[in-house]
Amino acid sequence: MEREVFRLTPKDRELLIDLTKSGMRNSREFERAYVLLALDKGKKHEDIEDFYNVSRITIWRIKKKYLDCGLDAALRDEDRPGQPIKYDDKAMAEIVAMACSKAPEGRARWTLRLLETSLQKKAGMETVNRESIRLVLKKTNVSLG
Repeated sequence: MEREVFRLTPKDRELLIDLTKSGMRNSREFERAYVLLALDKGKKHEDIEDFYNVSRITIWRIKKKYLDCGLDAALRDEDRPGQPIKYDDKAMAEIVAMACSKAPEGRARWTLRLLETSLQKKAGMETVNRESIRLVLKKTNVSLG
């Protein structure tokens, strides 16, 4: 069975060669560029696997992405969704405002546990935890000390 010959366009080949000579990309983009250039030279998948230390499925995905979507899509990572933001700006402002306010009666200052119990009593903040509070305060450079 004849294998289909993979060829880059001359423009894409030049872009990949220029990309590999510059140091302004991340390592994954370099890896993908080198795999595409090796495929263009007619290297076997087994040789590419051994030399660049990538799996056969990685080579297949890079090649398929190039053929389906073009060079830019083959080089770049797809966006990863991650966990959605749980608290909006208003809720974050409320956390910061409480941390910056006067400590409750009998306390010298706010602690994360104290903030947590006080905020959980408010509507819409029932699920707030110490780590969420800590991250909001760290992001806004608020110190409890």
